[in-house]
Amino acid sequence: MRLVLGYQIHAVVKQVVEKELKHLGIKYKYHNSLNIELLEEIPNELHQKLTHILGEYGIQLKETQRDQFIQKVKDTVTEIVYGDSYQTVNTSNLIAEKLNLSYGYIANTFSTHTLNTLENYIILQKIERAKSMILSDEYTLTEIAYKLNYSSVGHLSSQFKKITGLTSTTFLRIVKQKNLLLTS
Repeated sequence: MRLVLGYQIHAVVKQVVEKELKHLGIKYKYHNSLNIELLEEIPNELHQKLTHILGEYGIQLKETQRDQFIQKVKDTVTEIVYGDSYQTVNTSNLIAEKLNLSYGYIANTFSTHTLNTLENYIILQKIERAKSMILSDEYTLTEIAYKLNYSSVGHLSSQFKKITGLTSTTFLRIVKQKNLLLTS
């Protein structure tokens, strides 16, 4: 039996963070998935312990304004790519609108501090989503291209191969073969 998972990353992060804050006895106020207010100062040792525990889940505390901004950009991209209405919008316009800043400023700041272009980061996220959609067997490649705002299946296929080194068909075949080996 194979389970195909779907999840809302913000909901998962919220549950993990709230569980760990409660476990450590830290009083907090939840604002949203990116912003939790601690209601009292905590000792440095407890802060380090919280940082370590959350790090085991792959969750990082963003301490500086710059880190917080970069994380907000990444979260916005994820929200857009994994959202339901993505196929009808221009990504750069939507990012600028959601962050209420010019796309040029956002892209320049992102590139300066991550050593990766925002455009490349968006492509990587789109390909990750395409991989999960391919594995779900719910969508055709044409539907995936449409949902991810590609101009054509050919455009999606060329980016998929450029990023993964595989065609989407080869990717699916390799994963299916691997799953067969694991279940036998």
